[in-house]
Parts: sequence; C-alpha cells; structure tokens
Amino acid sequence: VNLASFSGDVYSLTSPESVGNSFFADWDKALDYICQKAKDERIILAIDEYPYLAGNYRTISSILQAQIDAKLKDSKLFLILCGSSMSFMENQVLGYKSPLYGRRTAQFKIESFDFFDSLPFLDGFEKTDKAVLYGVTGGIPEYLTKINAKQTVRENIINLFLTPQGHFYEEPTNLIKQELREPAVYNGIIEAIAKGASRLNEIATHCGMESNKCSKYLASLISLGIVKKEKPVTETVGKRSIYLLADQMFRFWYRFVFPSMSTIVGGLGAGVYDNEVAPRLNAFMGLVFEQMCRQYVLKLARADELPFFFGRIGRWWGGNPKLKRQEEIDLLAYRDDTALFGECKWTNAPVDVETLRGLDAKSRLFRYQTNYYYLFAKSGFTDSLIAEAAKRGDVSLVCFADM
Repeated sequence: VNLASFSGDVYSLTSPESVGNSFFADWDKALDYICQKAKDERIILAIDEYPYLAGNYRTISSILQAQIDAKLKDSKLFLILCGSSMSFMENQVLGYKSPLYGRRTAQFKIESFDFFDSLPFLDGFEKTDKAVLYGVTGGIPEYLTKINAKQTVRENIINLFLTPQGHFYEEPTNLIKQELREPAVYNGIIEAIAKGASRLNEIATHCGMESNKCSKYLASLISLGIVKKEKPVTETVGKRSIYLLADQMFRFWYRFVFPSMSTIVGGLGAGVYDNEVAPRLNAFMGLVFEQMCRQYVLKLARADELPFFFGRIGRWWGGNPKLKRQEEIDLLAYRDDTALFGECKWTNAPVDVETLRGLDAKSRLFRYQTNYYYLFAKSGFTDSLIAEAAKRGDVSLVCFADM
C-alpha cells in the first residue's frame, strides 16, 4: 500500500499521464526511477515518519544502503528521512548496526522552542499568561498551535488537558506506548519525578523497585529526551546528580492530569483546574521560570550584553559547611575567576532585599574574584531592594514584564 501510494505521488509529479496506470514493482525500481530523474536535476525526496515504513517493510534500510552506495551518491538527489520515534531514528537509522550507518551527510534533532521563540504563537494574551501557556506546552510548536487565543488560560487548559476529548488528554501516554514496552512502569517513574522525587533512591522507593533496576528505566527515558540527569554546574562527576523531567508538558501532565483521569472522565475537569491546578500553578511555574531566565541570560550573551563571557551555565546545589545545611542557586554562570549568580522568583509578592542578601551569602561559598548578581521576579521588586541594588552597582534587577 505504501509503495502504490508512493508510486502515484512520484508519477503525478514526473509523468502525470501515467498516474493510475503504472506503479513500481518494488522499492528498488522506485529508487532507480528517481535516481534517473536526479542525474541532472536537483530532486528532494523526503520520507516522513520513516519508522512506520521501515517497521512494515524491514528491508527498506538495506535497499536504501545499496542504492546510496551504488547510485544515489553520484546523483543530485537530496534524501531526507524524518521520524518522531527517537529511539528508532537513533538506533535503526543512525546506530552502528543500521545498514544506513555512515551514509548520512547531516542530522538534526529538532528541539522545542524557547520562551522567546514561542511568543508569536501567544499573541493576544497577557504577559504572565504567555509564560503559563509556554510552560504547559513545553514550547513544542505543534502544541502551541492548539492554543485558542479567544479563550482564557483556564479555558485552554481545561479544554486541552482536562476533558477526555482534549488534544493533550492522552498525549504523553500515547508517546510512551509508541516508544516503550512497559508503559505502566514508566508512567510510575515519570509521575514520581513530576511530584518532586529527584534522586534515584527517592524515585525507586516511590515506584517500589530496586535502585539498579530503576536506573535502567531512567536511562531509557533520558535517551528519549523525556527525563534529564542534571548535576551541579561546577561539577564534572555526577555524584550529586538529580533527575528532572526535560519536557515541561510531561511535567504538567503527570503532575495534574494523570492522577485525576477518573475525575476528568466524570466530567469534572473544571473542578480539577480550580482545586488542583490553580492553587499550585505558581509552584509549577517555578522551574519553568528558571528555564526562561536561563534562556534570557543566553539571549543577553548572544547580544554581547553581559559583563563577561561565561564558559558554563546551569543550576547549583550543595552543602553549606558553616551553616550545615543544603543550599541551592537557581542560576550560576562562570568562567575563570568571574561568576554570575541568579535567583528566579515566580511569586505574586515583590522580591525583597533579603533575597539579595541570601544570594550574596550563598555566593561566598565560592572563591570567584568578581561576582555579578541577577534577580529575576514575576512581580517586581521592593523599594528597599531597588535602592540597595543602585547603591551596590553589581546587581541587575530583571522584572518578567521587561523580559
């Protein structure tokens, strides 16, 4: 069926009079025909969702290999293979054991948009609403197109996530089923991380499994880009590594939708939003805002608007030997003896001078000669903090509205 459909498409472009009367006997013949057409003319052949074709016709990769080696490499054909199944594309197309290994001339892993690239999709919304909608969609372009500018944030979240007919109601579980063989186990692991479990033993305990077994499941989720393993930015060895959800939409879905599916099926999605989502939305947005602030600093760096060029950027956490407690720094960028320390506050109250003093104290855990401090706030800053920042000269106050 694929071959017949493909034949019709090719003939409709190259020989319209043959459409309906001719089709290729096999894929070799189809590629031979295209190779002939591409001898003197630049032709682009894009096979979208290649894993579906390769899954139904397992010899297609070997056929492509033989064609590339014998004929296509000398033609003007531009062959593009696309697939949304990351595990298949990485293992069966790019992997060492794939017949196509070594034949590629370029590869692209298409990432989600950052907050600033997402803004054109969010015209018509208030600034804080744009941030929330970016957070719940994770910046995936296809997800951003589902947002209805004529509806409020509440209405969009209810209609997209919290109704059985919603576009995102089953989206993450469908992706998990497509990629992995034990969806129930992976659902449990992702839900544990979404609820705040970040260390291996915490996740394993939540799921009732041994740590070494849990780590294997986590490795699969990392390879799919669903989970990320993060270590303090100043460390090269991950002794204090934690696990986070790399995809913010997954994090929202497993935090609010997955535990409430029976309630949502009962037609109570609006109640789930009002009683579960709305009271905890600021807390959910905390990590999203940290991500946005990092993107903002990178944007400043690209425009050469930072006081120095940093070599590494990320989060930091570790022990405070004097106070004998754990400390966290939302944003740390450094190079040689210069560092930028950042604090990100997605709260309804303006940020006070105590936040600056706390960040200043945490910066003393390091021995950089020159420090810069950036405070990011959803709701602005108190007069006392503004006065203190002006007096010091090494502090930048960035209000979300100005970002």
